[in-house]
Amino acid sequence: MSTSLIRVVRFRAEHHLALPEWSAARNREVFGPLMQSHPHDYACAITVAGVVDGRTGMLVDLTLLDQILADEVVAQLDRKNLNRDIPFFAGGHPLPTCEALASWLFTRVAARLPPGVTLERVRVEEDPTLYAECTHPD
Repeated sequence: MSTSLIRVVRFRAEHHLALPEWSAARNREVFGPLMQSHPHDYACAITVAGVVDGRTGMLVDLTLLDQILADEVVAQLDRKNLNRDIPFFAGGHPLPTCEALASWLFTRVAARLPPGVTLERVRVEEDPTLYAECTHPD
């Protein structure tokens, strides 16, 4: 029987939304105040799945999972300007939306999980009213 486990980590980062090939007027029309750099207190929920080990009662070593999330989510993103400090987003394609963050994080976390543990979902929440979920890399 497969079981899912969800771990949530938090980080604070700032970003802005503007396409470099568009004029300031077009960016303002589409993104409005989001053109200005602004912070978010993000929550990132990682859902892993696998078979629970009969001996430990766990599907993944939580120390290992926490280290992966500390390395791939918190250390990479906390206190950063996503547009400037994260090379993947630095060119403006893709923009650092919560959708793009979820996809980027999915690939990074999935690559670090031990055999027998699969990544089901990455959820990135900008605030209580806006979040994105990725269930597979793009």
